[in-house]
Order: sequence, then C-alpha cells, then structure tokens
Amino acid sequence: MNAPPEYLRTNEVLSAAQSRLLVVDVQEKLVPAIPVADRLIFECGRLIRAARLFDVPVYATEQYRKGLGGMVPPLADLLDECLDKQRFSCAEVLNWGSAAEQTDGRYKVLVIGMEAHVCVLQTVLDLLSQGYLVYVAADAVASRKKLDWKVALRRMEACGATIMTAESAMFEWCEASGTATFKQISQLIQETPPGD
Repeated sequence: MNAPPEYLRTNEVLSAAQSRLLVVDVQEKLVPAIPVADRLIFECGRLIRAARLFDVPVYATEQYRKGLGGMVPPLADLLDECLDKQRFSCAEVLNWGSAAEQTDGRYKVLVIGMEAHVCVLQTVLDLLSQGYLVYVAADAVASRKKLDWKVALRRMEACGATIMTAESAMFEWCEASGTATFKQISQLIQETPPGD
C-alpha cells in the first residue's frame, strides 16, 4: 500500500513554527485614551498565552517608557521583557535584520497593540520592507479614534499585510483538533471578552 502524499499547507497560513508575536506599546499612560482598551488588553493577553502554548517567541515594546509608563500590568505579567524605544517603528529596537537572514525559519510576524495608525502601522511597513510576512489581528490593535484604526488597517492591507482576528490566529497556530494544545486553545476561545 502506498503512503499518502505529504500534506502541504499554504504559505499564507500563520504556522506556529514560522511565527513570532509582537506586542506594541500597550502602556499605562496610553491605554486610558483608548475606547476599546478592555477588549484590546483581553485579546492581546489571549494571544500571548496562545503563543506560549505553541512555543511562538513573544516580543514586546514600550514607547518612551519614562514618559508613558510601562506595559499595562495584565500584559506585563505575561511578558519576559519589554524593549524601550524612541522611534515609532519597533523595527530598529527589535534588530531582527531581514527575513532572509533568519536562521530559525521565523519569517512570519503577528503584530498586536497600539496605536494602530502610528507605532503598529510604521512597524508593519518596516517589517514588510524587510521581507517578513506580516499579520495584524484587527481585534488586538486599537487607536484613540475609530477612523484612524480603520484607515490604518486598510493601509497595512494595501501594502501587503494580512488582516485577521485573534481567534483566527490561534486556530492557525493550532492546525488540528484532537490534540492537548487544541483543548487548551478551546479554553482560551471560550473566555468571554469584556462587554460581551
């Protein structure tokens, strides 16, 4: 009997083995101005925990920590380190180099955080220019104004980023049911967002 052919997945899928998660500037002095702050923190937290389940490396940044405070406590508690930055784009402090230079095969980046039209947008554009496949969870990024958030998502998509949701990202990392990690992801999915 012949063995079944190897199952090949599309490169468009956010596979855990090729991914990094980047959490941008969800900081104490910035969050109060975000109308959807509770939902943003909830979705960012779920994605950080999901990334840990699948051994996806998690990176985080803070914009001018001295003036804007640190990462909000619910997220800071889940993170090992936050890089302090002055530029709006995170690319410089991450210092990853180009996607072609990655020896670990992690050339896909899921970006979450705030503000969508400033630090998230500029980071996404820089990462795209460095050859990364960039994904943005629309429900895990935010801006003070809804129009800024909407236009930023459109611009990022027009420039080549893939717009998705936090839940979609978690299921793409998971790939299949019937596993221990699927049971854990199912528990994350069933958590109720604030306001729902």
